[in-house]
Amino acid sequence: MSAYDWTNFLAPHFGVVIFDLSIKARLPCATGWERFAVDRNQEETSSMPSDSLSRRVFLKTGAAAGTAAGLWASTAPAEAVGANERLRIGVIGAGNRGFNTLTKTLVRLRAAGRNVDLVSVADVYSVHRQRFVDFVEEKTGVKPSAHVDHRELLQDRNVDAVVIATPDHWHATLILESLAAGKPVYCEKPMTHTVDEAREVVAAWKSSGQAMQVGVQLTSLPVWDMAREMINDGKLGKVVQFQTESARNSKYGMSRHNVITKEMTPKTVDFRRFLGVDEGLAPEMPFDRATFGQWRCLWPFGYGMYSDLFVHRVTGMLKATGLRMPGRVVGGGGIFLEYDGREVADVASIIADFHEGVQALVSSTMVSEELKLEHMIRGHHGLLRFDKNCSGNSGRGTFEFVPERPQVTLNSKLKRETFEAKTESNIVMMHMANWLDAIEAGKPNMVNNDPELAAAALTLVNLAVRSYREGKVFHVDRDGQVSDGDSSWAARWETMSKDRAKPHHVPGWNAGDAGSVLHPPEYQKLAGPWIDGKPPEA
Repeated sequence: MSAYDWTNFLAPHFGVVIFDLSIKARLPCATGWERFAVDRNQEETSSMPSDSLSRRVFLKTGAAAGTAAGLWASTAPAEAVGANERLRIGVIGAGNRGFNTLTKTLVRLRAAGRNVDLVSVADVYSVHRQRFVDFVEEKTGVKPSAHVDHRELLQDRNVDAVVIATPDHWHATLILESLAAGKPVYCEKPMTHTVDEAREVVAAWKSSGQAMQVGVQLTSLPVWDMAREMINDGKLGKVVQFQTESARNSKYGMSRHNVITKEMTPKTVDFRRFLGVDEGLAPEMPFDRATFGQWRCLWPFGYGMYSDLFVHRVTGMLKATGLRMPGRVVGGGGIFLEYDGREVADVASIIADFHEGVQALVSSTMVSEELKLEHMIRGHHGLLRFDKNCSGNSGRGTFEFVPERPQVTLNSKLKRETFEAKTESNIVMMHMANWLDAIEAGKPNMVNNDPELAAAALTLVNLAVRSYREGKVFHVDRDGQVSDGDSSWAARWETMSKDRAKPHHVPGWNAGDAGSVLHPPEYQKLAGPWIDGKPPEA
């Protein structure tokens, strides 16, 4: 371990929440709804909301005011829940993630002493509903109510908070309606399906005063905050790039491991509600078990590896660097092997450049995973290399500082160092416990992955998907305005070079010029235009 003492750093952030526990075929109307998915992503040019929005105003401003707030006008917000009061939670979407991970984690937290009860479930699939009810009643003694329509759950005054684990295209609608109903929200990643939806959610969250956690659980591992402090102190010098990946491989193809069964029929699945036809989320289409059970393969419902995997990795890197909205995004890839009726890419890469002068490189395949791209943040004087556990669920991760050679840093004392962070329970438990702590404390900013961080990660991957599918490069200005790319991005940096400007830095940088200046050789003084026949050194 390094001389850095993280004990005092970790105590206020994690002391309250530590527990010692052991714990297919393409649709006939594919062309039409492919176009529908593209249309939902168009015209994303409005700016991000101002930080001046009051956190105690109940959705009186923003897009949610005209829809969600009106819908829930007759529903009283849940009262604040103190540490000694029971928090009654409803789960919307009790499939693989919602049940096997989130529901079971909440039951473990309850067994560990957290004052929570699982009191309601909403799911379009009868098998999922019954499984949830049976499990929760057996493990906790509480028999939850069960609903097909999520609105019945939200209107229930016995539900204080909501966990959302539905297909991606439903996230924004459910978040907005939950916040308008006065309920804190835990929503699986990605936070939304489009950039405009992300803006609406951020505005609604800021207005609601509610704690909202987005389910990128790795953000509850302390390594990212540890790295951030080092970066701010100038240990790496000027930060210039981060790289990350999430490669996988299987004999089935990505997402085909999600089992589809004979029990999935139009009688057991409310398919129209799954699609979100009445909400304008997807067009009506014939029932298909693969569409329902393996929806991540299809653009209207998810983005494949972009939204399922890249969001995880990007969020961690944004948290470590302090970066948020990108300035320029391009995505590439294709379906190079998995020709099984899917639409999402099986090989994909993103290059995203930030206004702070940092580049993000994200690259993976779903058909080859040995010798993966390493997770790193690069600076002029050194880099941080994160081991794979930093993106896992174990609650333990290490990362290494690797200095550049002394001929560059002019500092022969810089040495390799290894840092470790660990928690006393797995990261999913830590992440959900962090959300519960924020609710009990009445402090929405306590969460480790708030909607603003989630919106930044979503924006980066969403624009990469659009770039790949539409053949465009996208620019994002500092106000969040999205536009088609042009030559201005390269021209900006060229102008800074000609003006001998100082580099931009990540937010929070407090190290002055450390590792951020060049030391030109003496002969460089000979460079420059000759004026009136005289050399520049004259």
